[in-house]
Amino acid sequence: MSVAAIAAKVRSGGRVDRAEALTLYADASTLLLGQLADAIRARKHPSGAVTYIIDRNVNYTNVCVARCAFCAFYRPVGSGEGYVLGFDEIFRKIDETLAVGGVQLLLQGGHNPDLPLDWYEDLFRAVKAKYPEFKLHALSPPELLHLSRLSLQPVSVVVARLVRAGLDSVPGGGAEILVDRARRLLNCESKATADEWLSVMRTVHQAGLRSTATMMYGSVERVDERVEHLCRLRELQDETGGFTAFITWSYQPTNTELGGVEATGVEYLRMLALSRIVLDNFDNLQASWVTQGGKVGQLSLAYGANDMGSIMIEENVVRAAGAEYCMDEAEIVRNIEDAGFVPKRRTMAYDILGDPLFRERDIPRQTELAVARAAGDTSVPAELSHYPARSRSGKQQRDAVTES
Repeated sequence: MSVAAIAAKVRSGGRVDRAEALTLYADASTLLLGQLADAIRARKHPSGAVTYIIDRNVNYTNVCVARCAFCAFYRPVGSGEGYVLGFDEIFRKIDETLAVGGVQLLLQGGHNPDLPLDWYEDLFRAVKAKYPEFKLHALSPPELLHLSRLSLQPVSVVVARLVRAGLDSVPGGGAEILVDRARRLLNCESKATADEWLSVMRTVHQAGLRSTATMMYGSVERVDERVEHLCRLRELQDETGGFTAFITWSYQPTNTELGGVEATGVEYLRMLALSRIVLDNFDNLQASWVTQGGKVGQLSLAYGANDMGSIMIEENVVRAAGAEYCMDEAEIVRNIEDAGFVPKRRTMAYDILGDPLFRERDIPRQTELAVARAAGDTSVPAELSHYPARSRSGKQQRDAVTES
């Protein structure tokens, strides 16, 4: 089918198949892709509102056994640069988030063999006891699968236990590219195959939780594998309806084992537009200004995005790989309004909370990214002594905490 015929199909509300999506990406102009995607956005969001959320991305540990080739953030078990945040540190980060109007914690981290399921349950209960209205958007599918393997319990049991402890929703991290050929090259197949990632998300949705979905492109995958990724997400969304939003970003190569070159801004806009066209059953697409910068993020609103994501009070993973972009609420709102849209604060479930908060009360300006821990802080959280460790270094840390 020709580009013109596929474009006419999209304009009439038809669903593109894999071959048609590939033809669009290969042969359609960037302008046409943007026009098609923007028309879909306008149909789904006729009010002209562009949403965002005030939250904080906290990486509770950087110790990880997955050792993905594209990750600059992880440290191996036993590394002197490895850390686990203490409960009090996490509480402090929540207090700082509440001070700027934040409503949730995006909690993700490495696959640390010395953190058992009990640790997560106790943390979630402690957060909910202290901050009952604060939301926990936590633990991507590979993390949940890791906990399933660690605890020797099915994913469904792990999810049920975490929900009882306070889990509210699940982020879509760890998807990368949902094709095992690419996952093997990225050294991330062991943490979750494509089928396993999708299966965990199915279980999450069946448990009544909502989640996001993601894609990291621009590393080792082929374009047809990007399309396969999108179509597999679309199929699961047809089945469960559990995804609230989709976020795509380009691979960040700095400081990674894999290396390489980052994709251009035009390639990002083309992938975003194609995502809006293929994912016809996703209401919301986020602009990845954290990896692309504010100006490309703003331009994303003409290429299918209707959401600016989070103000990102803290983000350590992509920062470790070289992304340094940061915007506070005022800057996000300025970008939205300058593009001709109406800014609205939201929850993870995309319920509208209201107009920009900084116009209602004084909000401390967040001018630079926070870091996981203060420089030079190598202390071990005291509560770790309550949980059995699996690794030699973890056992030594527990003994040191107990003796002190």
